[in-house]
Amino acid sequence: MKLFYRFNYKDFRLRSMVVGFAMLGVSFVAGVAGYMLIEGYDFNEAIFMTVITMSTVGFKEVQPLSDAGMLFTSILIVFSFGIFAYVVTTFTRYVVDGVFRNYYRDNKVKNRIEKLENHVIVCGYGRNGKQAAFELSDHNVPVVIIEEREHTINILREETDFLYIHGDATQDEILQFARVDSAKSLITTLPIDADNLFVVLSAKELNPKLKVISRASDDHSDNKLKRAGATNVIMPDKVGGQHMAKLVAQSDVVEFLDYLMLQSTNDAILKEISCKSIANHFDNCAINELDIRNTSGANVIGLRRADGSYIVNPTPDVTLSRSDQLFALGTDRQINHLIRTLTSD
Repeated sequence: MKLFYRFNYKDFRLRSMVVGFAMLGVSFVAGVAGYMLIEGYDFNEAIFMTVITMSTVGFKEVQPLSDAGMLFTSILIVFSFGIFAYVVTTFTRYVVDGVFRNYYRDNKVKNRIEKLENHVIVCGYGRNGKQAAFELSDHNVPVVIIEEREHTINILREETDFLYIHGDATQDEILQFARVDSAKSLITTLPIDADNLFVVLSAKELNPKLKVISRASDDHSDNKLKRAGATNVIMPDKVGGQHMAKLVAQSDVVEFLDYLMLQSTNDAILKEISCKSIANHFDNCAINELDIRNTSGANVIGLRRADGSYIVNPTPDVTLSRSDQLFALGTDRQINHLIRTLTSD
């Protein structure tokens, strides 16, 4: 299991480096043992002689060498010099290839993820996942991307500022590392519906209150994903076809809604406001009694009841309750003013 780039013993370059250091250690032990056996040096003398021989610093021998000792020293110098060159070359390749830089960067990402709360987890950085991540980022929503493909992780590392985890999103350990327990939402855009189903099941088990949006390719997967706990199921091909048809039938309306929903604009935003925290004197109060337009400048254009039903363009006599969701249109300042008004005692 990979969370980030880790030193993996299956990696050829790392294995070469480990082999080099192992050979260096074996040569050192052989040198110490050889000087003790051939020349009769004590342990400290053998260590000193081995170090100056392998490092080729040129200090004088501890004691004059015998013919066998000189032959052993010559062999030790040749082998240790070759091993040193091999280790230095391998280490340099690691530095040049950016392995240490990536390791440092991944640790910074790991530390940032450990502090996250109320964030969104995006599983899969394909076409849908990438678009979702950028849209969330445009709205200043913290995002953690879980991706299994190595080359995609390299793109996330080098070309974006997204937080990322290298791993399989269907595994509980990966979701826990992404802090699914403190996330507010999860979007799974994996290409295989069965994998999305596993992600939904695991995520809802780890965080029953989590809002889960899942991608689906097969029409028959819709109900299964919802039964597994998905809040919404999106079928990109179907949505794309509907969107194109609506652009033909009501192009100006669709473009206007896209402008409100997807673009970062200071002119106006469409915001969903929960009524759970409204002040006591506003509970069961009619909309006209709130005087929202005059006090905040925002407009209430819709309402969702606890049973999931919607009221579009509610009349002034419609009453609010703490189980409702308001849909308000206005600038960011107006929306914030409205929220403060509704929650102030």
